[in-house]
Parts: sequence; C-alpha cells; structure tokens
Amino acid sequence: MVISVPRLVIAAPSSGSGKTTVATGLMAAFASRGLAVSPHKVGPDYIDPGYHALATGRVGRNLDAYLCGAELVAPLFGHGARGCDVAVVEGVMGLYDGAAGEGELASTAHVAKLLRAPVVLVVDASSQARSVAALVHGFASWDPEVRVAGVILNKVGSARHEGMLREALDESGVPVFGALRRVSQVDTPSRHLGLVPVAERRAGAVSAVAAMASQVREGCDLGGLLALARSAPALSGAGWDAAEALVSSPPPPLPVPELGARGGAADGCSAPEPPVARRARPQTPDGLKVVAVAGGPAFTFSYAEHAELLAAAGAEVVTFDPLRDEQLPEGVGGLVIGGGFPEVYAPELSANEPLRKAVAALAERGAPVAAECAGLLYLSRELDGQPMCGVIDAKARMDERLTLGYRDAVAVSDSVLAVAGTRMRGHEFHRTVVEPGAGAAPAWGVRTPRKRVEGFVQQGVHASYLHTHWASEPGVARRFVERCLTS
Repeated sequence: MVISVPRLVIAAPSSGSGKTTVATGLMAAFASRGLAVSPHKVGPDYIDPGYHALATGRVGRNLDAYLCGAELVAPLFGHGARGCDVAVVEGVMGLYDGAAGEGELASTAHVAKLLRAPVVLVVDASSQARSVAALVHGFASWDPEVRVAGVILNKVGSARHEGMLREALDESGVPVFGALRRVSQVDTPSRHLGLVPVAERRAGAVSAVAAMASQVREGCDLGGLLALARSAPALSGAGWDAAEALVSSPPPPLPVPELGARGGAADGCSAPEPPVARRARPQTPDGLKVVAVAGGPAFTFSYAEHAELLAAAGAEVVTFDPLRDEQLPEGVGGLVIGGGFPEVYAPELSANEPLRKAVAALAERGAPVAAECAGLLYLSRELDGQPMCGVIDAKARMDERLTLGYRDAVAVSDSVLAVAGTRMRGHEFHRTVVEPGAGAAPAWGVRTPRKRVEGFVQQGVHASYLHTHWASEPGVARRFVERCLTS
C-alpha cells in the first residue's frame, strides 16, 4: 500500500517569520478552490491546529516524531490525509530546530524527510535585501536530504523591495512562490502561551483566517504551489488506524510493585526495562461505556487520535463544557480532561459548583479520570484562590516562569492509564505551579531535563502536567476503557 497525497511543508528560518499566516492562509485558499485540504502541524502545539481546522473544515492533526516516534509520522499523516486532494504541513520553530540535545529529532526538517515532502521557506524579509539569497542558500544546502523547493517572502515593504529580493533569489536557484506585504499583516492576538485558541474567539478567528486566505491568494502563486505539492513522491505503507493500533499494541508490562510507593523510585524515575510482551488482540467490551471529554473554551488542548482510540476500544465519547454544563453526560463511566486555559476562566469554572461536585463524586466512587495539565489544575482544591473540584489535595497558581519542553517519562505507580514501568514521552507547557498536599502517589518519573517525580495517582485518578500522545502507546486507551467497564 502507498500514501500518495500531494503535500507541502511550510517552514521558516525561525519562529515569528510568518509560518502560521502562510500555512493557514494557504490551507484556506486551497479549500476555497474546492480542494479537500488535510491540515497538519509539526510538534506538540495544540493551538495552531484549531486555526487549521477552521481554514479547511477538517480536524487539524499533529505530526510529532518525539512524542510518537519517527515510524508513526507517515502513518499518522496518511490517516489524516486519507481522501484529500492536498495536504499542508505547518512546521515548528526554525526548519532545523528540534528536541533539545537530540539533533534533528522532531524538527520540521526531520518530518519533511519522513514525508518526502518539498519545503517552502517563509522568510521575514523586512530588514534585508540581497542577503536573503545567502540565507536561503544556507538553509537549502544545509541538509541535502531536505528539499527546500521554494520561498515565500513575508513582510515585504514595497514593490521596489520585492524586486530587489526576487533579483537576489534568482541567483540562488530557489524559486519565489509569493510575496506578502508588511502593511497587511493579520492581527492574531496572543497571551502567555501563544495565540488565543479559536474556541475563545470564534468570530475573530474566522475573520483572521479569511484575511490570511486573502493575503495568500493575492500574494502567492497557488497554481505553482499546488504543482509543487503534486511533485512529492508516494510513501510506502498504509495510514494509521485506531482499531488496528489497538490490535497490534502489546499488553502492558508486568507491574513493578516497588515503584508504586508514594515516594516513587529511589532516584525519582528509575525503572527496569519492561519485559518483552506477547502481542495479543484486545478484548472487545460487551457494551459501550460513556467517556466524557472536557471541551469548550477552557479545555481546548487534545489530540484527535485520543478520542478515536477511546472509541475503537469500545467507548462512546461525549464532549462536555465545564464552563456551561452543570452535570456530566448521562451514563458517564470515565472522564478525560485535557489541556487548555483554566487559569483564564478560574472564576467561571469555580462558579459552576454543581459540575465540580459531580466530578468529585465520580472520582470518589473510583471511576477512571485522566487529567493533563489544565485537567490537573481543575482537579486541585483551588486555582489562584478559586475553589476547584478538590479531587486532589493540591493548590495551583500562576507563575512567572514558563515550563516548556519534551520529557522522557516512566510510570512509577500503577494507574488507570498504565502499570508501573511503562515508558512514554511527553511534553510540558505551562506557567503554573502545583503545591501538593498528601495522599496521592506520583504518576511519572521524569528523566528530562532533570530526574524528578511528577503528577498524582489515587484511586482511579491519573493527573499530571505531562501531555502525551496515545498513538505512541495505544494500550493506554484500552486500559482506560476496560477500567470504565469494571469500575
């Protein structure tokens, strides 16, 4: 089997060059031509895919070689792009920037090579003229396996400026596919963790995406870009499938009881290598169980594959909004609360006392609850002085320091997601701190950037700052749903 979807990677020399504007605008411009466009984002970012979804009418999906492994990048791409006419992949940071200390791993260049996709470099040309050719030449020649096949000039000052830039790039051999003027930059508001998510500014986001599309249509050669996308060769293999992933994933490693102690492992994250496990077909549940997934403006961070895996494992996935819904969905057997911005909505979340009590009651009876980052804050006793669910004996507050980066982790306690000894990779991104009380075991031993234990495990609750991608360990979803059926 092969994956033959036309595709482009939109990259840049550095953050702030205009990748999101160009990538989102290109997606919307292609879609306005009647093309089925598959949107993708390199790295763990949750916010940009929301704008991509608005531009295309399809779910925005992440391609992260660190969280999921390089071997899953092409299958996950094929899954998201199935049936589409063209795919646009927005890069992360600078073209060659990846996981710290890991070489090219998880960089845009790495993903472009895995997808055998041509790269279009978005260059902030606001303060340069002929030097742009040297910059582009350097990026195009740095890694011969990365095909830098074109340039889009951003923040161009005038027609004369554009002419100087194009003349210089004629000597580089890298074609120019467009130029966007500096005077027409799109207003996309940001705050402490980046762009404001679509769910929090729907009308403004719709206008912003329309403006991005207009810029790209006016300033770029859409026909040339589509022809470039069609030049990408076919990829061998098949698209990822949630049901097949559950079948092929091995059962979890045998428990390691000494790692379940409240203090975690002696060095904070040591665990023996899990034994080689026999591949086995998962048990098919006798009936569906409702898994409630938090959504709405306060909880916008989730990977689409999580819900797909839960459904494939036998759950009925129902979304609810903790800002507005006063009760959990009927028949709820488990709860997933992902990331987002509860700190922005702390008063409103606190004011919804009926739902806070319902969440606490569900956890008290031992039902499985999986919470990541924002979910951890919501389950705490309070957030910035506002009462939360009180499931976990901890206080959360905003902090000036940004915690950001990939993490290697090992489960140090048996939980509804994994048995002790399970290894996963994750990502942290927050400006909050949690001051723990007592009564819970740690969830993870984290190896990067320093050894420490992190998170909370108690009864059916697994709460942590760590964002993980379950496609890398499908057994997480299977274990969670099985616990829903037995709790």
